[in-house]
Amino acid sequence: MDFTLEVIPLPVSDIDRARDFYRDKVGFHVDIDQEVMPGMRIVQLTPPGSGCSIALGDSLWDLTNGQGKPQPGSYQGLQLCVADIKAAHAELVERGLEVSEPVQYTPDDGATFMYFKDPDGNGWSIQEYRRRATEPLHKVLSEQAGQQG
Repeated sequence: MDFTLEVIPLPVSDIDRARDFYRDKVGFHVDIDQEVMPGMRIVQLTPPGSGCSIALGDSLWDLTNGQGKPQPGSYQGLQLCVADIKAAHAELVERGLEVSEPVQYTPDDGATFMYFKDPDGNGWSIQEYRRRATEPLHKVLSEQAGQQG
């Protein structure tokens, strides 16, 4: 049985501000923005090309069997991957995102990163994985599934 990670709830203090930030500054697509049941509004956004989304909503944690809501800004280390970090940096800066300059830790593929925070302080990194230009993740996963079948 496959277990796919497709949605990560993200704690924010203002859903509209966070939706606008991720849509306008980071370029995520708004998949859902609606009240899905009385008193529960969900905003789900997906990065371009990703199979995993983030979900914003005050009541999301009510469904987690009393585990409680994490504090807005408490998530650190969320990571996006891009094939060309310089192009991604230019696009994000053009959108008005405050993002660090790319830092290359080694010349190896996968060792160059840049960083940003959302309005609540949730921390993100963006990793350059040049291999994704020729081997998109969806293609790799399809090939793996074909080999297993």
